[in-house]
Amino acid sequence: MFIVHVFVHVRLQNIEDFKAASIQNARESVKEPGVARFDVIQQKDEPTRFVLVEVYRTSDDPARHKKTAHYQKWRDTVADMMAEPRGAIKYTNIFPDEQGWD
Repeated sequence: MFIVHVFVHVRLQNIEDFKAASIQNARESVKEPGVARFDVIQQKDEPTRFVLVEVYRTSDDPARHKKTAHYQKWRDTVADMMAEPRGAIKYTNIFPDEQGWD
């Protein structure tokens, strides 16, 4: 599995719009064959901060994801909502193994 945590800091006035756009992107993303999981989570003590938890089946799947219409729409929609550029950290799973994600 190839796991990406995308860290996003949005402007206070854009929280609800960012959530709506991100949920729509996540709903479409989980339909992709290479996506095992796509979570949108919000920090409790700082609601302008979000993490997208993206779990891909292979290291090639994120590039395929970025070619989809729903990702490109999300990227363009939220670009001006961000208080700073988003960042990402890549991981590999230890537990559960690949079957544990299905």
